[in-house]
Amino acid sequence: MIVPTALMQAEPVLTSEGVRRMDAQLERAGLLELSMEAAGRAVAQLVCSRWPGKRVLLLAGSGANGGDAYVAARLLLAAGQPVNLLGLPVRHPLARRQRARFRAVDGAPLALNAATLRRALADADVVVDGLLGTGFVPPLRASLAALLGQLRASGRPVVAIDLPSGLDAGSPQAPDDVLQAAVSVTFAGPRPAHLYGTAAVACGELVVASLEVPPGWAQAQAVALRPTDAELGRLLPRRTAGAHKGTAGRVWVVGGHPGTVGAPVLSGVGALRAGAGLVTLYTAAPELGPLAVGVAPELMVRVEPDLRTLQDAARPDALALGMGLGPDAEQLARLALSWQLPTVLDADALQPGLRGHGHDRVVWTPHPGEAARLLACATEEVVADPLKAARELQQQYGGVVVLKGGPTTVAGPDEVYVARGGHPGMASAGMGDTLSGIIAALLGQGLSPLEAALCGVRLHARAGERAGARHGYGLVATDVADELGAAWLDLLAAPG
Repeated sequence: MIVPTALMQAEPVLTSEGVRRMDAQLERAGLLELSMEAAGRAVAQLVCSRWPGKRVLLLAGSGANGGDAYVAARLLLAAGQPVNLLGLPVRHPLARRQRARFRAVDGAPLALNAATLRRALADADVVVDGLLGTGFVPPLRASLAALLGQLRASGRPVVAIDLPSGLDAGSPQAPDDVLQAAVSVTFAGPRPAHLYGTAAVACGELVVASLEVPPGWAQAQAVALRPTDAELGRLLPRRTAGAHKGTAGRVWVVGGHPGTVGAPVLSGVGALRAGAGLVTLYTAAPELGPLAVGVAPELMVRVEPDLRTLQDAARPDALALGMGLGPDAEQLARLALSWQLPTVLDADALQPGLRGHGHDRVVWTPHPGEAARLLACATEEVVADPLKAARELQQQYGGVVVLKGGPTTVAGPDEVYVARGGHPGMASAGMGDTLSGIIAALLGQGLSPLEAALCGVRLHARAGERAGARHGYGLVATDVADELGAAWLDLLAAPG
């Protein structure tokens, strides 16, 4: 993966294949055993901090995850924590070495089976799951599935090493027989299963620990990157003392037809709150004007019965098009794309007929259903592999793709990014319209399409987090827009 200089601190997202390649590189350099020690130490430190003095049951598998569990058990013993360990027969050579070190301080671990697990669970406060890791390929063996069933039935909190046993690291789908972890401790960077879908729910709280590998090794194997808030804060535009509304970005929002006027207003509010100096709504719906004045009197409204008359108008610095635009959306989007302006396309403007009409200054913002229409596939296929879907959309349509979801995935010409944060309360109408306005405002202030997409998505998510803390359940898009200024300050002040 090509990592832009401005994002060198971004966290890598690793697939099973990427982890295998990194492990092979570590082995060639003689560093694999040190990385196993670092992994086990991270697990032990977490258990000591969250469950001090509690009785810990560690389950060690036959592979590298089992080696991590043996390291963690030895270090927990050294810290004075009560420890019990059950293990499967060991295949991994480094795991054998770690088992021998554990035996040197605590005797032979017991074999893991239904009877030993039942007895051990009765005397445990917390369980460390080191059975299966990133390399696991479903389905589970019946014997192991039965053991995981015992663990689920026990109700004991689970700390998963890497990810809960039974999960496919590359899939967002959690099977019924997977463990539910309280915390998952992974290393070097998250896997797709940590970030998307029901798999992310099964992982519980995610803690990413360092493997203490040379800088850049993990990023070189990444399938995607997760930028830090500090990196994005450094990309945000700054205004000078001499700035005025004409230099802060002129944004058009083109949308709305009779009966669907709320969406473009929300986009306009998003653009204003993200710093656009002048925002004009162009619409064919006369009723949009009074609504816009009531929501944000700073918005300018131009009612154009035929939006094609904009062909001869003076051009803005950026535009957002498609929100509630109606049946003429594709034709109007073709016109807008011909202007070669920084452009955000959303909602009705996301049409398969625009394939081949994009350019490198356009940002496409589909949700999974719209992405499926653009790719001529089922929505389930998009949800099953958002990273792949975002890459394919970018390759077919060009520019930058913002595939909305929990989390949002951003695909540029050379790399893919996974956004951080957000709030479940943001699953409501109008959130995407607000995001389109935010991205358009950042484009209008001079950010590149990729920078505007990454910063806009994170600002939107951070504002949602703030709105969730303020309002609790049932967020609406204007709640999020109201928090954009504070979210902006959060990114500017982020450490790092």
